[in-house]
Amino acid sequence: MPGPEVALDVLVEAGNWAEIKLEEIAVKAAEATLAHLGIAGPAEIALLATSDAAIAGLNAEFRGKPAPTNVLSWPAKELSPAQPGVAPPLPEPDAFGVYALGDIALGFETCAREAELSGKPLAQHCVHLIVHAILHLLGYDHMSDKDARLMEGLEAEILLKLGQPNPYQEP
Repeated sequence: MPGPEVALDVLVEAGNWAEIKLEEIAVKAAEATLAHLGIAGPAEIALLATSDAAIAGLNAEFRGKPAPTNVLSWPAKELSPAQPGVAPPLPEPDAFGVYALGDIALGFETCAREAELSGKPLAQHCVHLIVHAILHLLGYDHMSDKDARLMEGLEAEILLKLGQPNPYQEP
């Protein structure tokens, strides 16, 4: 059975993202995440691949934190769980059957630095961050311990399906 179709609009603004085939890995990460959660219809996601300077500006504007970060996400629709540790409701498709999920931004220098510090290839680290961000688009968060366990467990399951190790376990 084929997985969900993902229309991923990638804008590379800054950084050497070509070295990891960002669009290709982002589509695979999105398809795996949506399939794992049972979202079968077509989905739309926008991905901005940018510099630390640009993502610091976005982080300041939207989160009040004027510092670079690895990934940011803006859901098209807020989907919050009813209680901590419980999965949020799945989104509803629009009138055309499309799941408009939202926007993601990645900061190149922070992603590259984190990958190097953890001894992981940049592509592997970015797949994890994209899965993480898509879960945020779908209403998951890590504000409480229960929510963090739920989200991290899903990330590990999805990454395993993509042939990647659990990022929350020591090698």
